[in-house]
Formats: sequence, C-alpha cells, structure tokens
Amino acid sequence: MLRPARIAAVLAAVVVLTAVGGVSHLSSNVSTAPLRAEPTGSSAVEQGDDLDILLLGSDSRDLEDASFGAADGSRRSDAMVLAHLSAENDRIDVVQLPRDTLMTLPACPDTGSGAFSGGRGMLNSALNFGAACSVAAVEELTGLRIDHFVELDFEGFIGIVDALGGVPVCLESAMDDPAADLDLPAGPQTVDGKDALALARTRHAVGDGSDIARLGHQQMVMSALVQEATSRHLLARPDTLYSFLDASTSALTVDPGLSSLVDMTSLGRRAAQVEPENVTFMTMPWQPDPSDPNRVVPSPEAAAVFENLAADAPITAPTSDGPGEPAPDGASSPPGTADRSTPTPAPPSTSEDQPDGRATADAEAQTETEAETEAETEPETAVETRTADRDLCAP
Repeated sequence: MLRPARIAAVLAAVVVLTAVGGVSHLSSNVSTAPLRAEPTGSSAVEQGDDLDILLLGSDSRDLEDASFGAADGSRRSDAMVLAHLSAENDRIDVVQLPRDTLMTLPACPDTGSGAFSGGRGMLNSALNFGAACSVAAVEELTGLRIDHFVELDFEGFIGIVDALGGVPVCLESAMDDPAADLDLPAGPQTVDGKDALALARTRHAVGDGSDIARLGHQQMVMSALVQEATSRHLLARPDTLYSFLDASTSALTVDPGLSSLVDMTSLGRRAAQVEPENVTFMTMPWQPDPSDPNRVVPSPEAAAVFENLAADAPITAPTSDGPGEPAPDGASSPPGTADRSTPTPAPPSTSEDQPDGRATADAEAQTETEAETEAETEPETAVETRTADRDLCAP
C-alpha cells in the first residue's frame, strides 16, 4: 500500500494542515489534474454536504519509480480507497476497492494521457489514462458522485512515513518476503517508509498470495498512519510537522477543487472533527468473477454499502460487541444481509471484451506472475471493519 496506507496519510496530512499557520507556500508543492474527463455522461447522482473522495495509490513505472518494478511507462492504481465524510462531520467511512475488480470501464476522453474507448478490464487499469478516468470508473462501479480525488505514489508514501519517524504496527507472525525485501519479526514494532510499503504490498508473505489477502495489513497501516499523523506529539514538534507537511504536499496530485491551501484547510477542519473511533475501514464486499476466479466483482452486499454512502448513513453500526452490526433503521442493510438479488453474472472475458490500445496491454501486464494469480479467491461473505482507534495488538 502501501496502497491504501499511502493514501490514508493524505487525509491525515489535511487534518494537520488546519492546526498550523504560515504554511501557504506548501500549497505550491501540490500538482493538479482534472477531476472529470468531459463529457462523461456519468449516471452518478449529486449528493448533499457529505463528501466522497477517491484516494489513489499510483504504481507508476517511470524511471523515478523503477526500483519498484520494471520502468515500462505504465501507470496503474496500486490502491483505490473511497473515503466518505459525513455531512455532520461526525463520521468517516473508508471503503477499499480491490484493484482486481473486473468491470466494464466507461469511455474516457483524452485528459493528457490518451483517450480510452471503454471496455471490459481491471478497475486499476483506468489510471493509465489519467485520474479522471479512474474517477469515472469508480462512479460507474458505485453509483456515487465523486467530489475530489487525491493521488500519491510510492516515493511519496515512503517520504511521508519517514517524516513521521515511522509508524507502529503489530504482526501476528513474522513476515519474510525476499522479493519485496521484507523481513519483519512478529509482535509490535515501528517500521520505516520502505518496510511499511513492503508490508502492505507483499503477496508472498500473506495468505494465499492474492491481492485480497493483503488488505488486512493495509488497513492496519492505514489506522496507524491516521493515529500518528493526528497525534498531539506531532503538533508539538514543528520540525517534524514541517517535514511531514512538505513530504505530503510534494507527493500529491489532486483535482483543482483541492489545490489551494484554503481548500485543504476547509476539508481539514471538517475531518478534524471526527473522533478516531468514528473512522471505519472496510473492504468492498466481493465475490469471484464467474469468468475468472482470480478476479473479483462486487457481491450483492456491496450494493447496500454504496447505497448507505449515497444516503450519508453509516456503513455499519457500532455495538457493544464491536463493529459490523446492521445499520440503524432508515438505512440500507449493511454487508452480511441477504435481501439483495444476485446481479447478472458477467459474460466470460474474450479478446473482444478487452479495452483497446494500452488498456489491452495493461490487462495482460496485470497478470504479473503466475504466483500472484494462481490462487483462487473465495467470496467474502462477512465483512470485517476496524476503526482508527483500535489497539494495534488487539485481537
């Protein structure tokens, strides 16, 4: 992550910006890109004062990032996270969107990375044609209207974690993955940026080696980042705070609506009102794609999650037994209920189904290695959530 973890640092950075004066020059560090590729014909519905922000972790394979993979010029979203800030500023719901989600990608006009005619492909391949195409794909997948996007790359994530002095994690077992240059013992520890990135990216040291298997570690690092970046000791160290803000803003690409210090501060003030126990992380409910068991599609339960986000309702309701219980009356049923009809299975993928141009080559590249795709994923029938205040070593 880190995929999502890289991006959780962005939200945390925005929160901290609100507590500091005299940092307007940092806003010049931020790069911008269009939010939408016009015309898109999006079917998403406009919402109220609540916000939906798409967080993208980019695995750009340019020369600068060649140490993380072959410098082939491709660009995919290594992580896609949908963060929902409630209208009352009392709740943040964070939904991880598996990058291996197979869908019909919408057509996307040229926004500087080439035009895309649309077609069946992986969700993360949309970023190869620009962030606006990723926004269009997520709107198609969820039915939500995305208000903003934030993109962060590998180098940027490492810099953010290192600026914080590392982040605390707790591993149930030792992690050893030579391919990712990862060798960590079991138990509580503080990891630097490179180890944090490797921890959330490793496939071989986690479960069955699938993309889904590592999402738990990504959520753990996301929670740790939120806690570290919003902690009081960071605000008490101007040198550390400045390094964190400089690393964060230098690593970002955002839409024009978030490009100024005023915009960031406004969002940060809202997000800062949310208590850590009201920041909830979960993974989109999924099931294996009928045509390819190594890829996933949203399960029937996912519709309820997206409907709740659209209605600005909690995706889960906390109880004395922990998160994951049904949402309150008036909200759609959360993950785990069975009152949704099963969607029509996608047809088997053929060469005609694949997007043209670079998307076709990108779809082939995403197979990466046989070791990464040979494990058959099992459907996620029960969705586990975690909150940002959760004890790192708690069961």
